[in-house]
Amino acid sequence: MLRPGHLLMASVAALLGLGVIMVHSAGLTPDAGDPAVAWQITAGQHPSPESMGGILPDRQMWAMFADKTTLFALLALGAMVLASRINVRGLMTVRGMANPLIWATGGAMVLCLAVYVPGFGKSVLGARRWLNFGVCTIQPSELLKWILIPAIAWWCARRSAVMHRWKDGFGPALVIMAVACAVVLLQKDLGTAAIMGAAVLAILHVGGMRLWQLGTMAGVCLVAVAGLVLMEPYRVKRFVVFLDPFSDPQGTGFHPIQSMLAFARGGLVGRGLGGSIQKYFLPEQTSDFIFPVLAEELGFVGSLLVVVLFLSILWCGVSIARKSRDPFARLLVFGSVFTLVAQACMNLAVVTVMMPTKGIALPFISNGGTGWVVTAFALGLVAAVDHDNHLRETARESAAEPVKEPAEERTQA
Repeated sequence: MLRPGHLLMASVAALLGLGVIMVHSAGLTPDAGDPAVAWQITAGQHPSPESMGGILPDRQMWAMFADKTTLFALLALGAMVLASRINVRGLMTVRGMANPLIWATGGAMVLCLAVYVPGFGKSVLGARRWLNFGVCTIQPSELLKWILIPAIAWWCARRSAVMHRWKDGFGPALVIMAVACAVVLLQKDLGTAAIMGAAVLAILHVGGMRLWQLGTMAGVCLVAVAGLVLMEPYRVKRFVVFLDPFSDPQGTGFHPIQSMLAFARGGLVGRGLGGSIQKYFLPEQTSDFIFPVLAEELGFVGSLLVVVLFLSILWCGVSIARKSRDPFARLLVFGSVFTLVAQACMNLAVVTVMMPTKGIALPFISNGGTGWVVTAFALGLVAAVDHDNHLRETARESAAEPVKEPAEERTQA
């Protein structure tokens, strides 16, 4: 029988498959320094096959996918399947400092600070957000973002009766949230910190924090975000240009304009895989701005498919949470799905110029190693809750079913 957990995992697998294809397609670019190539791009034409020959010399198409992007997608699928078999309720039975969620949260914070260790941290485009382990590079803020969800859910479930109180209810959770966000903000990653803060406040409210308390804390967070924006001139400029991108078309407004052009070029069915022109102008065309490339190559149909897959995950999460009778599992599902959908909405809002430019990835579509694996693992835990709901429902039905005597015994009686 098909359950919400099955549909959720299928949707994640579909997004990962589409992500692998789009990362390779968006990254398939010729040498724009070639005058012939530059002329074709400027004229709005896709570079000729001859100019693309330098990218895949004597290679079969399948060989293009035999790289780390495909490997990370396979690892993400494996992580999701593994997580779907975990006994989520078992985490609630471990109390105090023996609970692994406490140590995992602290460890993730330490890793976020370790990016500033010389020779260990890695800088990309001026941002130090990665750790270099030699064989692989990880982004610790992704680990912290997803570990924080079950940790806060565990606290809320343990303190459900007093969550409306500051001292022993929502207060300690807010302190943990503030420290986690501060650690991420040291990396100048306001987008991830904002998502983390919103997810924690949402979990706390569902876990028992009263509405007026939520409103007060949300107001404080908004003031803090506004202050952080005003502290950095480049953030202020992004906000001003967002109001009118054409006021600085060759500067800060260049990227929003190119993103809108990509959507306009895509039309209904798109220009075909590899046919994007705007990917030569968009920044981070395989990560933050991959959705405009997808829209240009696959059109409105492909864009709608991505949105439908995310809505499918949202529906599955709501269905699983409603059926769960365990407070911790219900809050875990809510927080995980909320975080995924919030991140997807933020990315889509940025690339459609509905909010100022902010570097935030589109889950499972934007190129990512750590992000793909830990996000898939988190959604695997959601599927594990669905599996647990199914087992408990089956057990209840079996216990409620009356025992029927064999026909022969009834005849003898």
